[in-house]
Amino acid sequence: MEIIAFGVQADERPLLGQAFAGRHQVRCLDVFLNRDTAPIAAGYEVVSVSVNADLNAEVLQELAAGGTKMIAQRATGYNNIDLEAAADLGLTVGRVSAYSPYSVAEFAWGLALAVDRRIVRAANRTRNFDFRLDGLMGRDLHGRTAGVLGTGKIGEAFTRIAHGFGMRLLGWDLAENPRCTELGMTYVGQDRLFAESDLISLHVPLMESTRHLVDAAALAAMKDDAILVNSSRGGLVDTAALVETLKAGRLGGVGLDVYEEEAGLFFFDKSLEVVHDDTLARLMTFGNVLVTSHQAYFTEDAVGQILDATVRNVEDYLAGRTNENFLVTPGQRPAAAR
Repeated sequence: MEIIAFGVQADERPLLGQAFAGRHQVRCLDVFLNRDTAPIAAGYEVVSVSVNADLNAEVLQELAAGGTKMIAQRATGYNNIDLEAAADLGLTVGRVSAYSPYSVAEFAWGLALAVDRRIVRAANRTRNFDFRLDGLMGRDLHGRTAGVLGTGKIGEAFTRIAHGFGMRLLGWDLAENPRCTELGMTYVGQDRLFAESDLISLHVPLMESTRHLVDAAALAAMKDDAILVNSSRGGLVDTAALVETLKAGRLGGVGLDVYEEEAGLFFFDKSLEVVHDDTLARLMTFGNVLVTSHQAYFTEDAVGQILDATVRNVEDYLAGRTNENFLVTPGQRPAAAR
């Protein structure tokens, strides 16, 4: 069988081919699956997509009409897929329920350290042989407070690193992680976490209940020199409110690997175009803000595990089996729609 894969990054392409080697052929495309590109999938029973695919009801109908029966998403999040529409169309939808939590946790710490110690500003200066230290003073994180919102596998990995730094640990989640409490984490309400933390890192999924978790009120509650890091989902942060907070001269630094309006921007080269997103453009003007393009997961280890799980999903689908990664199967509606 030939599988078509959308949104394949250049570094990912050889790994994807290797993962399916000896099983199936893969047609790799760098374009993302959406309303405009859906016709390309006509005739392919299995379609693999990245998290930036737009799988709304209209796109799913186009895929089903073209003969697609299985969608294998190479990501954990699935808020980009209309699962109810997929169930109505009799499609099978699989995702990757877990991969290396260290990839994201370590990158989140990279963002935190980069903004705390002004590393990007310093690197830009030294490239121009400017070796002054003016404006580069950071803070020790040892002894300060790390607030972790979401203490699942990634949040736990982030917490372990914070513990290694010798930080006081505050956590918030629907259920306490005993491995985090063993490290000395105290679970508190959101208000207290925002108010007491020197470093706040987000590791919760994007749902209606978590959209704009960091809103104007949460930002107002934070310390004036707090560091905010988001390597989870862009919609967790009210970016307009964040811009207003930064314009007021507050927050010691912000590290963002995700952005709530990143679709159509991230993973593309927009350097020769006019970017019409005024909020993002304003955000990028602040010297204490570092924005990267949704790359926290992008390590050989994590991508390898993602592709191994994707292969397993496809093989199980073809064999008539299911596994924990399947969100929708024919005759079974998604949990949220039951």
